[in-house]
Amino acid sequence: MDGWTFEGQPGTLGDTTVTLVENGSFCVCAGNGDIVQGGAQGIFHADTRLVSRWELRVDEAPVEPLTVIAGEPYHATFVGRAAPRPGRVESTLLVIRDRYVGAGLREDLTLRNLSDEPAGCVLDMYVGSDMADLFEVKSGRVHYVADVEVTPDRSGFMIFSALRSRGTRVLADPAPFAVPGMLIFRIVVPARADWTVTLQVNPILEGEETPGWFSTRHPLEHAEPVRRRADWRRHSPAVSTSNRALAQILHRSREDLGALRLFDPDQPDEPPSIAAGAPWFMTLFGRDSLLASWMALPLDQSLAIGTLRRLARLQGRVDDPLTEEEPGKILHELRFGVQAGVSPHGGLAYYGSVDSSPLFVMLLGELRRWGLHGKEVEELLPHADDALDWITRSADPFLFYRRRTDHGLVNQGWKDSFDGVNFADGTLARPPIALAEVQGYVYAAYNARAHFAHEAGDQDREDHWIGRATRIREAFNERFWLPDRGYYAIGLDGGGRPIDSLASNMGHCLWTGIIEKDRAASVAGHLLSPEMFTGYGMRTLAAGMGAYNPMSYHNGSVWPHDNSIAVAGLMRYGFVEEAQRIAYGMLDAAEAFGMRLPELFCGFDRAQFPMPVPYPTSCSPQAWAAATPIHLVRNLLRFDPWVPYGQVWLDPTGLDDIRITALPFADSRITIDVKGGKVSVTGLPKGMTLRNEPRPPMSAHCRTSPDTLIG
Repeated sequence: MDGWTFEGQPGTLGDTTVTLVENGSFCVCAGNGDIVQGGAQGIFHADTRLVSRWELRVDEAPVEPLTVIAGEPYHATFVGRAAPRPGRVESTLLVIRDRYVGAGLREDLTLRNLSDEPAGCVLDMYVGSDMADLFEVKSGRVHYVADVEVTPDRSGFMIFSALRSRGTRVLADPAPFAVPGMLIFRIVVPARADWTVTLQVNPILEGEETPGWFSTRHPLEHAEPVRRRADWRRHSPAVSTSNRALAQILHRSREDLGALRLFDPDQPDEPPSIAAGAPWFMTLFGRDSLLASWMALPLDQSLAIGTLRRLARLQGRVDDPLTEEEPGKILHELRFGVQAGVSPHGGLAYYGSVDSSPLFVMLLGELRRWGLHGKEVEELLPHADDALDWITRSADPFLFYRRRTDHGLVNQGWKDSFDGVNFADGTLARPPIALAEVQGYVYAAYNARAHFAHEAGDQDREDHWIGRATRIREAFNERFWLPDRGYYAIGLDGGGRPIDSLASNMGHCLWTGIIEKDRAASVAGHLLSPEMFTGYGMRTLAAGMGAYNPMSYHNGSVWPHDNSIAVAGLMRYGFVEEAQRIAYGMLDAAEAFGMRLPELFCGFDRAQFPMPVPYPTSCSPQAWAAATPIHLVRNLLRFDPWVPYGQVWLDPTGLDDIRITALPFADSRITIDVKGGKVSVTGLPKGMTLRNEPRPPMSAHCRTSPDTLIG
């Protein structure tokens, strides 16, 4: 099974499962804490399912779930009760499973006897492992290996597969009676008292055992994830608002983004990057990590610099058709599972993404505008130039994609399902394909590089990149515009034909500014038309298109990040009312989903169902969905920094009562206060000018006044 070419979607986990995540590790289990074999549940680390069965029995009976108390993203408490004791009608034995996930698992399991006599019972923990690769589990195509051996010892047992060079050690304190596949405890719980056992699951990778991050050797509050979490909260900006739902949504976004951070053990002093989402994408992605860290800039800019640095280290150096690596290219996805094998990257880096490279350059330019990490931004500029070299070797003037072998992704933009790019009649587009939004990213990348040259006084290089930006913008507006439809094609196919579906991609083109100003009103009208706008958000594909299906992954569903980018684009071109409609719809959807936006949801009209309909296999938490509310608030504030030119624009619309304190900006932390139509900013660095107006967005080049500089 090749994970890159899997054309289905992950199996449905169901509404009753619980997912815990921490720095690339995660656990998916049932509501009573059990991990039931045969599906997608398990304890995962390094893209490997360490444990595929973890089922508790008390006197041979399962535990009845009572509730799950959610703690931190890596921690939950499962409360249940055992079957009634002999001669009793009601249960008197409470079962508490306090679970922490990180490089395996720690579970503090307590039996509390609520009766007035001692309870003698047998506790069995059934444990199994298939050492399956994450891709196998995700697709429901697990290849069971025959050499998974279980070796009991005095503290538990070790499970190991020599073929996959992976395993796990399961430890218990107090010590159990261990037999292959089962830990047995024969115990007496005193009357009105507790009995507790601590269970540990430690990963074994390439023959080396790694202690779990929540070790019994030190107090839980000293564990590295706990300390990191406290630092994250302490250094994050604080938001206060009378809009209670908005406050809760932003709080949830902060918590989820903190949980999705990835810390590189080889670079302990480096800021973290960010994973794409739980449970199946707890790893570094190019497109996803770049866009999520961009959208999270008002919360924390270190995610952006950490993501850029790690992607720079993994930037393509050689030509390899199997992984689609090419010199200068930014990767699509990094994996560490049993399929990855040995790699100079410490995992398998796959490069089948057409948009990661221009997004890398765009994000570097955006960090420059915020005025933070100046030295690091300069150090990364050669990597941006290498990415631009890859782009310009391929773009003439458009950047196309086509997979290099049958092991690669068929579609390599953000709508990367096999059927995600199609004509209005439903016919699938054939590669090579030039996507509309990708040309916008390339245009913005060229402009970002021109600004770097302008600030360095390098006029020749500035002219070069201005020229390239001008050429692709003119060619795009000539070739992608459909005058008889009044909107832009989703792309060009291998024959150069416009792919004429009405889709959300052109919202990204508004964001990057590649669209001609006199056509923007028509684009905005189509994006907010009944065929596209559900009342909660903008569909990926309009109703009425041949491939439209509101329950599909990319052909009629609603993706929060896609909508947030469209909001930024609409604001850029001055379509404030349209931007507000989408932003408020998204925030309503977040409230309906318990204050957390999922990766995507079904594209049914709001008039048809009173609540947004979940998409069954949607990731949650998911990075760019978690960052969406933060990005929406930034765009409703119309907050636009341009530190190199000493300017910051701020002109709130639709937000009447919000205060943001300690927002990182240049070498300072500022406070933004919006109340009763009045706006104030305190703490601006010396030399900065606040403009209480939206920034004029449209300009062709850098050497105009700062008022009209393009982003």
